Amino acid sequence: MQKNQTTVTEFILVGFSDHPELQIPLFIFFLLIYVINVVGNIGIIILTITDAKLQTPMYFFLRNLSFVDIGFSTTIAPKLLTDLVTQHSTISFTGCATQFFFFGIFVTAEACILAVMAYDRFIAICYPLQYFVVMSKKLCIQFVTIVYILGIFNATAHTIVIFTLDFCNSDTINHFFCDAPPLLSLSCSDTQLAHIVNFILSTFFGGTTFLIILISYIAIVIAILKISSAQGRKKAFNTCASHLTTVSIFFGTVISMYSRPSSISLDKDKITSIFYTLIISSLNPFIYSLRNKDVNDAISRLLEKITLLK
Repeated sequence: MQKNQTTVTEFILVGFSDHPELQIPLFIFFLLIYVINVVGNIGIIILTITDAKLQTPMYFFLRNLSFVDIGFSTTIAPKLLTDLVTQHSTISFTGCATQFFFFGIFVTAEACILAVMAYDRFIAICYPLQYFVVMSKKLCIQFVTIVYILGIFNATAHTIVIFTLDFCNSDTINHFFCDAPPLLSLSCSDTQLAHIVNFILSTFFGGTTFLIILISYIAIVIAILKISSAQGRKKAFNTCASHLTTVSIFFGTVISMYSRPSSISLDKDKITSIFYTLIISSLNPFIYSLRNKDVNDAISRLLEKITLLK
């Protein structure tokens, strides 16, 4: 049976248009968050490249986490900011697929690199004498390469199964970016395969990375409890406190986002999405600078160099 349907060539992003009185305040708020994100994460990248005392595997992974955070927010923020100051918030079919693809890369890479960082802390605390032998430069590069390959693979699979569907029911996405759930709800094709693929891949990547982190920290806690001195236990815990904070915020928010009951309103859904797409990546530089003596010392040394140059 042939259907009378019109192929969608662009989508309308509803965003926060239900609250026009908040458009300007929201624009200022999100712009501030985005600037903090970019400046803070570029600062971490510069510090970990230029400071001689930060040339360790831990800070190599932190540098890559900052790069991922910049990419993560840049995939979402510029379009969101543009839409907040325009009356017609549209995005082409190709533009939507592109945004969705890069979002998939960075959200997968974020989870994977947090898992790698947990393994790094596990080796540092449980096998301190073998740390630099095990976490060699070659292995660190291989880990990061695998992280980006997995991100590209996951994003490609999701993008193909979603954007090969027919979209003819509506062209209005009740969200501020092209995410899987609102896109699937618009399709007039059979979305069962897309739902299955999305569920399997999301469960695999999310579950695997979370399991690696969980097992690593169970081993870390056991190793810390075996340390006889209170000062030694505190020092060991401080080496992974920043990472544990980031992991808790990221996975806590993502799990609450994608395991939420269907009765949760779309407005609350958008607020949660804002938190894990923009705010978390803006917090990471502060988490790693405020709770990390090495980074604080590196900032002090950099400021001293800048002062001397003047």
